[in-house]
Amino acid sequence: MSASDAREAITRAHREEWARVVATLTRRFGDLDLAEEAAAEAFATAVERWPADGVPPNPGAWLTTTANRKAIDRIRRENKRDDKQREALALHDDDPPEPLGAIEDQRLRLIFTCCHPALAMEARTALTLRMVGGLTMPEIARAFLVQEDAMGRRITRAKAKIKAARIPYRVPSAEDLPARVSGVLAVLFLVFNEGYLASGPDTDPVRPDLTAEAIRLTRLIRALMPDDGEVAGLLALMLLIEARHAARVSARGELVPLGEQDRGLWDGALIAEGHRLVRERLASGVAPGRYQILAAINAVHTSAREVGDTDWSQIVALYDQLVRLDPSPIIALNRAVAVAELDGPEVALAVVDRLGDTLSGYRAYHAARADLLRRLGRSHESLTAYDRAIELAGNAAETVFLTRRRDQLGWCSGPAKMTRGEPRSGAVVDGFGAASGVARGPRRYHDGVS
Repeated sequence: MSASDAREAITRAHREEWARVVATLTRRFGDLDLAEEAAAEAFATAVERWPADGVPPNPGAWLTTTANRKAIDRIRRENKRDDKQREALALHDDDPPEPLGAIEDQRLRLIFTCCHPALAMEARTALTLRMVGGLTMPEIARAFLVQEDAMGRRITRAKAKIKAARIPYRVPSAEDLPARVSGVLAVLFLVFNEGYLASGPDTDPVRPDLTAEAIRLTRLIRALMPDDGEVAGLLALMLLIEARHAARVSARGELVPLGEQDRGLWDGALIAEGHRLVRERLASGVAPGRYQILAAINAVHTSAREVGDTDWSQIVALYDQLVRLDPSPIIALNRAVAVAELDGPEVALAVVDRLGDTLSGYRAYHAARADLLRRLGRSHESLTAYDRAIELAGNAAETVFLTRRRDQLGWCSGPAKMTRGEPRSGAVVDGFGAASGVARGPRRYHDGVS
């Protein structure tokens, strides 16, 4: 394993420590660039020392201490630095820490800094995935479907803008929160998405460290804004998706679609909490937003004891509401998969085919189309669509699933015959990755349905 590979392996194993180290150094030095560089140097030192010395009892404290020293060394080396007062403060740091307000969490402050409205949405998301989520540059580039060097420049520009604009490292005041929270929620959902279905072929298909961190931060924001419907909706959505974690990947490392999952493995406590939040929002009488509708869709799925009991008419009705709020091709694709369960694959395929010009480079489009063609007995066309979906798949477990579906095409020569309770659609590989458009961020948005 190369030094670079070893560093990335340690980073992945200690993502929570990465976020804590970056947040701590940002508070102390007020410089995201310095914080990230010092953290990276600390992790590189860990690569050199931990294999020989062993992982320390408290890896986070070791990394924080080492990163602080690296940052101070870097400041000392910069002979042209004029701000000697800042250097003295950094070296001695005897002042008591500034009050953190009602929520004493440095990563929450870091995420509000990274998600400042002065930055474009893509920059906010990429910066948060890097600084808070601890994702590597290749992982973030894959999530956005851009080259790694282009993503590196984007993140560099975002950090420079934070520094030049003197964007404060703090949780916004109560009066500023409503205007700031929507961008933060979008970023948290994308962090959750990366954990829910990782974008890289060399990563675990499911990364509970990221989903847990996204849920934890969303809970903190809900404590800040207990009456905000979309905060509650996003939390409910995450909980209902996370509840299926144990059933989503088979022992042989293959993603398991919703209809084939062992529902006895689902987490009943998370489902109950998610359902309670959905009911509370329905009882409020306030028109639901995007996250609340997505949570309601997942509530319908997790209410069914088996896939054959799923109320598809209610799900399609919820998608109809969602399309009015977000008329994106991805939402239309997800709705079409639900329509296939209600009205049949031929009706759904006509909808999906109209999306081809927009979604031709999108894996889930080809996977959905392959499954619908399979069910209609159009095996040759289905095979071509599966091949394209496999080519675009960014996750090994997803590739295994799609490959198995493709290889099963040789077993039947006519329209697929289904029985009650059997999953009819393999297109939803436990959740689409999907974006409502480039302006929303990486093409990793999914509805969590499957």
